[in-house]
Amino acid sequence: MLDLTAAIPDDGLSSRATKDTPNNDQALLDAYSNAVIGVTERVGPAVVRVETGPKVRNTRERGGLGSGIVISPDGLVLTNSHVVGSSKEIRLRDIEGVVTDARVLGTDPDTDLALLRADGARDLRYASLGNSKTLRRGQLVVAIGNPLGFESTVTAGVVSALGRSIRSVSGRTIEDVIQTDAALNPGNSGGPLVSSSAEVIGINTAIINGAQGICFAVASNTAQFVLSEIIRHGYVRRAYIGVAGQTAPIPRRHAVVAGVANKMGALLAQIEPDGPAAQAGLLPGDVVIKLDGVEINGVDDLVRSLDRDRIDRTLDIDVLRLGRLRSVEIHPIERKPSARQS
Repeated sequence: MLDLTAAIPDDGLSSRATKDTPNNDQALLDAYSNAVIGVTERVGPAVVRVETGPKVRNTRERGGLGSGIVISPDGLVLTNSHVVGSSKEIRLRDIEGVVTDARVLGTDPDTDLALLRADGARDLRYASLGNSKTLRRGQLVVAIGNPLGFESTVTAGVVSALGRSIRSVSGRTIEDVIQTDAALNPGNSGGPLVSSSAEVIGINTAIINGAQGICFAVASNTAQFVLSEIIRHGYVRRAYIGVAGQTAPIPRRHAVVAGVANKMGALLAQIEPDGPAAQAGLLPGDVVIKLDGVEINGVDDLVRSLDRDRIDRTLDIDVLRLGRLRSVEIHPIERKPSARQS
């Protein structure tokens, strides 16, 4: 019998690859596991279960469950606005089962975030907010929460995409949202999305029903902004002009005649009497195409541009009225907070 192996030179590479590959794979798996374990051990104790509604469950008022993350030793807790809702009774349950009453410092439905304070709590385990701008697609992330009532559940995945936009319960779009494939379920809402360095880089907020592996978290930089606004004012300050509208296409002939590049604009459907828009002379049917030098290609652009920096300033607003370009001055005011926020 012909021995073919004798004709094949043995340089040692094949045998080493065969022997080393399992070891290398094991080392990678161990490194991955250790990263997840390390994050869980450092951040897990700072994750709380958020319970809303009355303690006695035989009342008509229904309670809810969610998650939250303690971000300071004196008991500041970030969670979702939709977890808190309008409930007047809120309790926090930590990893050791200790229950503490909490109160709402402020909510921001526009970003689906709420800030709570644990009553009488001091020296709590807490986690730090990281810089979400440093995230990269494919980066390892860990979600910790209480999905479906199961305490302290950990899932891991990667950052699937950055800079997403989703619709909040208030109808406004939440910008700079993180998409992840770390498994989330009802009850994870308000819990942290954590980087491998154990920094909170997002607050889990939404799941696409019927889709597998498509979940979203509000970026930590957005959470930091909302946190600072609530601490300073009790709510998030935004500008207001008193209109209701919708995104609408701009007929090409109108765009050509007016000399504008917009293909879409914000069509004003209603004007609040005595509001800034009414005082500026805007009318239903006007199509906003620019505000304060910023191009407006729809209602979302208009709402996004009405931030705190434009409160109590006189701005130029460009609109198309019956196909003709008009520019007027408008003076946005501060939007009144909701009853919960006040």
